[in-house]
Amino acid sequence: MDWLERLTEERIREAMEQGEFDDLPLAGKPLPLESNASVPEDLRLAYKILKDAGVLPPEIELRKEILSLKELLSTVEDDCERLKLGKRINNLVLKLNLLTKRSFDRSDFDVYVRKLNEKLSRR
Repeated sequence: MDWLERLTEERIREAMEQGEFDDLPLAGKPLPLESNASVPEDLRLAYKILKDAGVLPPEIELRKEILSLKELLSTVEDDCERLKLGKRINNLVLKLNLLTKRSFDRSDFDVYVRKLNEKLSRR
């Protein structure tokens, strides 16, 4: 054990002896487990840090912005402004789609080929 680990352990032991951990909100209870199964494993730590800092992942920020712009779009009467908002929403949706794009999955390709064959066979 190096000096930093020893110092840390000593400080924790002192705090425990002084009762500084006695009034913690979940004392004696299991910690709540967060479901992060939908987050890729290599991003989980980064998302946890962002969450603890009160920052949303980029995908969620984009979704929130898209929703708020869609709400705004429903209230705008000027055609020129509606067109600008529509373009902005389309750009954000494209950005979101690119950001959330999964890596190539063979099963996706198989579905695409099947649908393409069905379409071509109808002609």
